[in-house]
Amino acid sequence: MAYEELQSTNEALETTNEELQSANEELHTVNEELQRSSQDLNQSNTFLESVFTSLKGGVVVVNRDLQMQIWNAKAGDLWGLRPDEVVGQNLLNLDIGLPVERLCQPIRDCLTLSGNSLVELTLDAVNRKGHTVSCHITCTPLISLQNQVQGVILIMT
Repeated sequence: MAYEELQSTNEALETTNEELQSANEELHTVNEELQRSSQDLNQSNTFLESVFTSLKGGVVVVNRDLQMQIWNAKAGDLWGLRPDEVVGQNLLNLDIGLPVERLCQPIRDCLTLSGNSLVELTLDAVNRKGHTVSCHITCTPLISLQNQVQGVILIMT
């Protein structure tokens, strides 16, 4: 009887071992897929960052709540703040030398436009070097794949 119990236990352990090996192989496959997806995402982020760097103007993206989503290097050069200082902050709370309160209505207009429209304006501002500049701003709705306005892209030159 003890031999039969041991044999039964051994068979159960072998079955459990096979199931664990199978689960381990599945986890290994999922891990490889996740690594590939992470690499693809990193490449996409690098490409997007190079696009923003290549543009001549400062690029700022705000969501519907006016929280900063993107602040490219040229925006930093113009206004003296790094992306890590502004991303996540509300645009209206920034003290950058640009009268940001005057951007409220153009941004609201963009948020309510159908998608292909843009708003342009020119504002007098003081750049990070203390010089008065005339800043041309183009506000464009940021449209999702579902054709919903999810924010506004501001290009400052």
